Amino acid sequence: MTEDRNPSPDPAEDNAYFPSPYSLSQYTSDTTDFDELAVATGSYGGAGRVLVIATEERYMLMRNGSMFSTGNHPVETLLPLHHIVEAGFDVTVATLTGAPAKFEWWAYPRKDAAVAGVWDKLRDAFKSPVSLRDVVANDLGPDSPYLGVFIPGGHGAMLGIPESVEVQQILDWALADDKLVISLCHGPAAFLAASIGREASPFAGYRICAFPDALDLGANIDIGYLPGQMPWNLCEALADAGMVVTNDGMSGATERDRNVLTGDSPLAANSLGKLAAQALLEAAR
Repeated sequence: MTEDRNPSPDPAEDNAYFPSPYSLSQYTSDTTDFDELAVATGSYGGAGRVLVIATEERYMLMRNGSMFSTGNHPVETLLPLHHIVEAGFDVTVATLTGAPAKFEWWAYPRKDAAVAGVWDKLRDAFKSPVSLRDVVANDLGPDSPYLGVFIPGGHGAMLGIPESVEVQQILDWALADDKLVISLCHGPAAFLAASIGREASPFAGYRICAFPDALDLGANIDIGYLPGQMPWNLCEALADAGMVVTNDGMSGATERDRNVLTGDSPLAANSLGKLAAQALLEAAR
């Protein structure tokens, strides 16, 4: 019943939980707000690609000892990619080790044609991604095929990715070579990797959108979306690294500061996808 605010047990792991039925009734839908493409289908016909850094992690250990069954949020991953792919850009999916990407499948919009279409195209890429180590070793030279980097949302983006030296190297390359960096919701956790071993982050001073701590510390626990408090607070960490989080709530806000494009939540996925497709076309020109 949808009034049940108790996190639902994940039968695959001891003391692990999916969001409660009530929270899913509030936060998920069978369709998205996709309305139209920002650019004509096939507008880009070149060889440039977008690198997708997805999480391969499933479980977030909460402060109370329970685990949240997470991964990449399907709307935050696939709806922006729908705009990017339909514009004519190919994508490469990578995870830290090359293990399959994980999804919060309980949030998949099962009656949404746009999301279903891009999932059909990219399913194999998410099941058999490349490793970030191989990307760093082989694909960041002067003839790199990548025009931009996309880090999807989902709480799983807070696991491993912010501590990855390979992610740091990719972000350093993107900033130095004027590549686009696109992310939303909890995905900007990846930007923390840029601070590894440094007194200052190269992202310091950037204005970004991200999922607000106030919801993860309050309503998301109260309604059973999360089974407990997260191990660390996203926006607090971003602010400590010098970034300026411009949103206080979850409204679908997006932000572009130089070549960094961000959105606040699943509500921003459609708008961010449009913004990204247009920006990629500008970069390709």
